[in-house]
Amino acid sequence: MSSIEALSIAITVRSIPRVLEPLMMTDLTIQQLKVLTVVVTTDGGATGAGLAQAFEVSMPSMSKLIDRLAAAELIVREEDRVDHRVRRIHATDLGRAVVRELMAARPELGEDVLLRLTQAELEALETGLRAISRELREPR
Repeated sequence: MSSIEALSIAITVRSIPRVLEPLMMTDLTIQQLKVLTVVVTTDGGATGAGLAQAFEVSMPSMSKLIDRLAAAELIVREEDRVDHRVRRIHATDLGRAVVRELMAARPELGEDVLLRLTQAELEALETGLRAISRELREPR
């Protein structure tokens, strides 16, 4: 197990330049990216008040941040279906794509790397990734 952990750390360290490249190219602030990531991963949509509380900022500050993300077409505000006083914040397709590109990128699994692996190595990698995915899906 410790050899797998060491290998995982080594891969992560070698991947840092590939991960940083898209982050350096974005116009989003770290706070905007964090909020967008939370919105993308929140089922049913987030609320401004909930985001303000989660990030420990004032509601006016969060509203400005949400306004900027909406202006960039990364999120939309929609009326809650049950409580019409509440505005739910949902990521747009563009917002989800940005998070996927910046936060969920796995440069170590990029096409340029995978093309250099043998068929046997690709099959072993797929088996391992399926097992990891299965374990992450199952609640503990």
